[in-house]
Amino acid sequence: MLTLGGVGCQFEHFSDDIGRRVIRLTDRPDRPRPLREKEGFLVSDGDVPPGFACYVVLRSRVERADLPPDSPKVILPDEYSYLGAGDVVRFHPERGAIRVLYRRASPHNTFLTTERCNSYCLMCSQPPRDVNDAWLVDEIVEVLPLIDPETVEIGLSGGEPTLLGDGLLRILAMARSYLPQTAIHLLSNGRRFADEAFSRAFAAVEHPDLMVGIPLYSDNSSIHDYVVQADGAFDETVRGILNLKRMRQRVEIRVVVHKQTYSRLPQLAEFIARNLTFVDHVALMGLEMTGFTKANLSDLWVDPFDYRTELSRAAQHLERTGLTVSIYNHQLCVIDGAVWHLAKKSISDWKREYMADCIACVQKELCGGFFASATLRYSNHIRPFLQGA
Repeated sequence: MLTLGGVGCQFEHFSDDIGRRVIRLTDRPDRPRPLREKEGFLVSDGDVPPGFACYVVLRSRVERADLPPDSPKVILPDEYSYLGAGDVVRFHPERGAIRVLYRRASPHNTFLTTERCNSYCLMCSQPPRDVNDAWLVDEIVEVLPLIDPETVEIGLSGGEPTLLGDGLLRILAMARSYLPQTAIHLLSNGRRFADEAFSRAFAAVEHPDLMVGIPLYSDNSSIHDYVVQADGAFDETVRGILNLKRMRQRVEIRVVVHKQTYSRLPQLAEFIARNLTFVDHVALMGLEMTGFTKANLSDLWVDPFDYRTELSRAAQHLERTGLTVSIYNHQLCVIDGAVWHLAKKSISDWKREYMADCIACVQKELCGGFFASATLRYSNHIRPFLQGA
């Protein structure tokens, strides 16, 4: 599991101006001077060119580094050795801290747009807070022009991003302008899209590659509303999906499987196949043991091995209907072999781990692995597939 932020950094000669900016990192000494003034130089063992906004060096290398005297510099703990050229960070000299905002080499870059939400899901991994965090929009807008335009995809999550209103539209417009080849995966509960005027404004941004991931937890409205702890949420969500598709927007339905949802997975698959067959993707997802899940574990946990039949029936029904379907956050050893081809390595690289039992498994490279939080509870049926077995 990678560390994406924390304290323990040592700063020297940092001005308030540098501390207020996001910084793109580089290891190229030949950068044009106008760019040097906006970038942080990653110091290794070679020559250190002058003129950069700041110099970044790992603690284990600081003795060997010939750093420019009196230049802004930050000495990082060695756990940030993964940082590379093109990564974007924000330093907090007043706290001796760093936040890694974007990693160029990673396919898993997601921006938190807000902590506010109009639902209160039992298994929310990012528990909502009623705070004024409008600064997050400004930060994302500041980061977007610094992202490598070859980036395949970035994610936008919350909280509930649609609560930002024009702020979300501003982010999407910036992404369209600076990253026209980069796909955007927006996670939303879908309820705001029941408002036709907002859906039209959203569609009017005309982002060329945008997918909205919306959770639908049951074909039964009372079950869905209970899971999200909001009366009327099922109706708003379905109307939101219909509005988006009517306006030619791409929609993914996301189903988190747990004790409250697994038994009606086949019925939910039939509901989607009959009524929402025009959606672009359906993701059947395992539970992440973090956030509210820890507090509600007794109401949520069920061994994935015990619902493998329902999961397989639902996935195969959706696939036969012609829908694109994936299974996320599950280990191959707990699901039926008939749906292995639908299982994806979906857990972000910075929080994906494997157990000691997995070391010898010949299927490890194809398996989705575990969330780092899985030590709270995991299947009793985890076993390695051995060569020749």
